Amino acid sequence: MNDNGLRLRVLVVDDHDVVQWGFRVLLERQPWVELCLAATNGADALELAGRAKPHVALVDLFLGRESGAEVCDGLRAASPQTKVLLVSGAGSISPAAAKAAGASGFVSKDWGAPDVVKAVRMVGLGMDVFSPTEDPGQVPLSAREREVVGLIASGATNREIAERLFLSPHTVKEYTSSVYRKLGVRNRAEAVKRAQRIGLIT
Repeated sequence: MNDNGLRLRVLVVDDHDVVQWGFRVLLERQPWVELCLAATNGADALELAGRAKPHVALVDLFLGRESGAEVCDGLRAASPQTKVLLVSGAGSISPAAAKAAGASGFVSKDWGAPDVVKAVRMVGLGMDVFSPTEDPGQVPLSAREREVVGLIASGATNREIAERLFLSPHTVKEYTSSVYRKLGVRNRAEAVKRAQRIGLIT
């Protein structure tokens, strides 16, 4: 139960079946969750919200061609007491933009399961929850390393990067190894994802 003894009704809105199922399993195990419903699109979410009046809606930021922020706005109209927590694994939204859409928080799917569950509960209790934003200036990449990350994101191979930057392939390999270490990643795909998340590249 939450702090005032009220058990929460939660609505999960996600167009990926496995993700939706995972969130439902997680939430249904919580003693403070009374009911966990699920929808795969905005129309179904609004219909369920109007009928069940959930306390919290966990809404994917990208629902196919729909915007989670727009769905958030509709949910708040259909069920004014519903608090919305936006979630995404492939992008982010600023706290200001999320609040403008009527959301009470935003979390990344990179968060651990216990943290996402805690965020749902906190929003249900009336609190705002936002992922801490990272300042790209806090990641100590040199100007050259940032160039390398940008070229990796464009799909260039190490040899192509060497040709464009007038470096030897061995030097490029040293730069990429340094980038992986500083970003805390293991490969090119993870480096691009991490660099996008913290705003080093777009």
